[in-house]
Amino acid sequence: MSSALEERFKQITTFIFDVDGVMTDGSVIALESGEQPRIFNVRDGYGINRAVRLGYNVAILSAQNQVGVRKRLEYLGVKDIFIGTTPDGKLPIFKKYLQERGLTENEIIFMGDDLPDYEVMKTAVLGACPADSDQEILAIADYVSPAKGGYGAVRDVIEQVMRAQGKWMSWFESK
Repeated sequence: MSSALEERFKQITTFIFDVDGVMTDGSVIALESGEQPRIFNVRDGYGINRAVRLGYNVAILSAQNQVGVRKRLEYLGVKDIFIGTTPDGKLPIFKKYLQERGLTENEIIFMGDDLPDYEVMKTAVLGACPADSDQEILAIADYVSPAKGGYGAVRDVIEQVMRAQGKWMSWFESK
């Protein structure tokens, strides 16, 4: 990892994630009831919960809107959940979130994987994406996780930030 990227990781106070293709592998199971369940990675969940417990802001910004997804995120401790946005509606929600929280773009790492994430990733945030992201997203990402979406990419980016800040093992080392 470059020293410039590590320095950017040290500034992060807030993680913002897309869901489909980032927290999941992008697959959707279509049930007769109309529900469309997703499968989440437990290690990603551990990383999210650890970030919340260590005082980081964690937000979700996604076009999909499934009750099961919201319940999973709430279980992990995520309070800032913006789901059900229109695919082209992420940037206004992102800007409003920053304004309401008093955050600057250089404090944010945003992980997206596809074109609806493009506008947010083109801001001054640290843009991250899973290894299997759309080529346009890969081209503008500051950090490309070696993991695919739904297979540890979220955990990887959280771990990279916490390691750069000396916080990844801090809870265990303080015992």
